[in-house]
Amino acid sequence: MKIDDLINLTQGLPVIESELLCAGMSDPGAIKVQLSRWEKAGKIIQLKRGVYLLAEIYRKADLYEPYLAGILKKPSYISLEKALEFHGLIPESAFVYTSVTTKRPGRYETPAGTFDYRHIKNTFFWGYESVTLRRQTAFFAAPEKALLDYFYLNQRKISSDYLEEMRLQNADRIDCDKLIRFAQKFDSPGILRAARVAVRFIEREMAQEKSL
Repeated sequence: MKIDDLINLTQGLPVIESELLCAGMSDPGAIKVQLSRWEKAGKIIQLKRGVYLLAEIYRKADLYEPYLAGILKKPSYISLEKALEFHGLIPESAFVYTSVTTKRPGRYETPAGTFDYRHIKNTFFWGYESVTLRRQTAFFAAPEKALLDYFYLNQRKISSDYLEEMRLQNADRIDCDKLIRFAQKFDSPGILRAARVAVRFIEREMAQEKSL
């Protein structure tokens, strides 16, 4: 197999998963040997066992990093600061792609970026949506779920001052009714209290904007 054959097999996507590549192959061992050779030749970059990135010169599409986040650990979806940034709810850029997963937590430092994974219970693994760019599909927490995941995993007492410190912005992008419904699904008095504090903060911010 030549590198062009590999690119065609992966439909031009920049990330290669050896498990999918070997599926249905009569000799998967030969494919793994070839992948090792390409890695040594600098044609592909190993990000973790079984996951490779095409060297930039061979990519037909630019890498969409959130797509890679969903491949490095499955199942997972981007949440917390990175999802809050994606939805425009905080002004700062989050340089780490933080996701939640029902698997073990972990971190991958790769040439494509840093990917952090926080563990969450199976019963809390919901409230995300798909986003596709350049045929690469990623999963992001909805604005309301990203905020609640942030509260839950950081275990901080939520107050108006704390939300000010977060520099929460674009409050109109948060559906307050949905935020409360989502908080109720956590079945946690603390999360529900935090959601209600957030709703009061959001309503105050929106009222102030209307008065300007």
